[in-house]
Amino acid sequence: MTVTYDYAGKSVLVTGGTRGIGAGIAAAFQAAGADVTICARTAPERAGSERAGSERAGSERAGSRHAVPGRAGPERAGPEQAGSGRPGCRFVQADVRDPEQVDRLIGGFDRLDVVVNNAGGSPHAPVDGTSPRLHARVIELNLTAPLLVSQRAYPLLAASGGAVVMIGSASGARPSPGTSAYGAAKAGLHHLARCLAAEWAPLVRVNTVVVGLAATQDAGDHYGGRTDLDGQAIPAGRMATPADVAAVCLWLAAPGYVTGAEVRVDGGGEVPAWRHLV
Repeated sequence: MTVTYDYAGKSVLVTGGTRGIGAGIAAAFQAAGADVTICARTAPERAGSERAGSERAGSERAGSRHAVPGRAGPERAGPEQAGSGRPGCRFVQADVRDPEQVDRLIGGFDRLDVVVNNAGGSPHAPVDGTSPRLHARVIELNLTAPLLVSQRAYPLLAASGGAVVMIGSASGARPSPGTSAYGAAKAGLHHLARCLAAEWAPLVRVNTVVVGLAATQDAGDHYGGRTDLDGQAIPAGRMATPADVAAVCLWLAAPGYVTGAEVRVDGGGEVPAWRHLV
């Protein structure tokens, strides 16, 4: 059975949407007809290292009117980042850890139906011997930033009866050695989503996708240099893909009753270590 969604006329924001899981989510909403805006700290590049071209806000579809200081207007993502070159996806440069930049980002919308708080991640960074500032920045990106974006977006989402989708992690639900600050931040994110769901119901729904081991271009950095994680530790036999996560985002963002939920996209979890010892 194939499930399809119609997001035509809907305005969707995906933070950290230029690569990996975020790019997959943005592409899925685009394919469903949404007017998608992605943001990140650095602009995406087209194949051949060409910067994505700028366009005047007046030429864009209804939903957003971004004007980033120093730029003529919003930029289209390159084909390898989000949407494979399909029309209707714009890029806005913003660091979502910075309240002023978040204000500027959200201020560029006339309408907003869905926010996917995907920006996040962490290098492999054991607590002993690493910079306290590094861990603080990891928490800012994975917990504080989604709070800021959701808070600023709330009036627009309430007006449209919209939804927030948090991209959480299995690291927030079990020990996360080597990425302790990341795991702690994701645990906080899961709790934040449940709190916002209770505060903002029934106007805005807030849910979380709890992602397990995932196959992305940044996996090696996050998993301590390991790029050969082939799913041996996962009951489903493989790591999650951006498309797996995107499919759940499409469902959670669609109008419905579900709010305050956590949907695990982890292939059944992780096989206990003792299974490999017997």
